[in-house]
Amino acid sequence: MPNVVIEVNELRNFDDACIRELTDFLEGKLEGKVITAKKEVTLEFEEEKEASRSFLRLILKKFLHRANLKEDFKVISGGENIFIIKEKKVYEE
Repeated sequence: MPNVVIEVNELRNFDDACIRELTDFLEGKLEGKVITAKKEVTLEFEEEKEASRSFLRLILKKFLHRANLKEDFKVISGGENIFIIKEKKVYEE
């Protein structure tokens, strides 16, 4: 798993500052290069320092919890090396 893409388009629509917080959080938790683009954040790992999918999912969930966003957003898998931070749907009765 050399590169991992985190799609943050819906998070960016919510608050642009959250992307900078996410980047800082990932840089502090992971041993890899974090690259921020317009709609995604890319993690580049060296072969011997790559992280497992379950660990990356956990780290993203921890970020949502720390940023008080876990009520509004969730982390889903978008493929082998893709995660998506998606806004939760609100159902009204």
